[in-house]
Formats: sequence, structure tokens, C-alpha cells
Amino acid sequence: MPVRDADRDDITDRLSRIEGQIRGLKRMVEDDRYCGDLLDQIHSVQQALKSVGRAITRNHLETCVTDAIRSGDDQAAQESYDEIMGLLEKEL
Repeated sequence: MPVRDADRDDITDRLSRIEGQIRGLKRMVEDDRYCGDLLDQIHSVQQALKSVGRAITRNHLETCVTDAIRSGDDQAAQESYDEIMGLLEKEL
């Protein structure tokens, strides 16, 4: 299941802002800006991406995973559980 319509606009807006931050970061490198300023901007981009990731994770849990569990299909529920655990392990 794709991202819910209610969340899609928010997520695409956030990604557009991140895209702008990346372009700004590239200009900063081209303009030989101070390394500390570059690192601050990189941290900001990373935090913004984490925020988008959390929003998509929430959407996934509330839709795909919930649907799999409620379906009564034990295999689908287990696959969703395994998928979520794999994603969490990447973050830990």
C-alpha cells in the first residue's frame, strides 16, 4: 500500500525542502564555506530525513502492517513483523 493521501502532501513538501537544503549544501561546498557550517547543514539534512523516515514508518505501521495483522493471514502478519524488525535493526 502506498503512502496515504493525507500524508503524501506533507511528505513531498518535506522532501522538497530537503532537496533545497542539499542544493544549498552543494553551493556551500562550491563556495568554499567553512567546514563547521557545512557540518551544521549536513546535520540539519540528516535530521530532516529522519523526520521523513519516521512519518513514512508511521504510515506503514498504520496501514500495511495493521492490514496484514487484521487480515488473519498468519504468514502475512509474520512477514510484516519481520520486515519491521529488519528496518528497526538498521537504525539501532
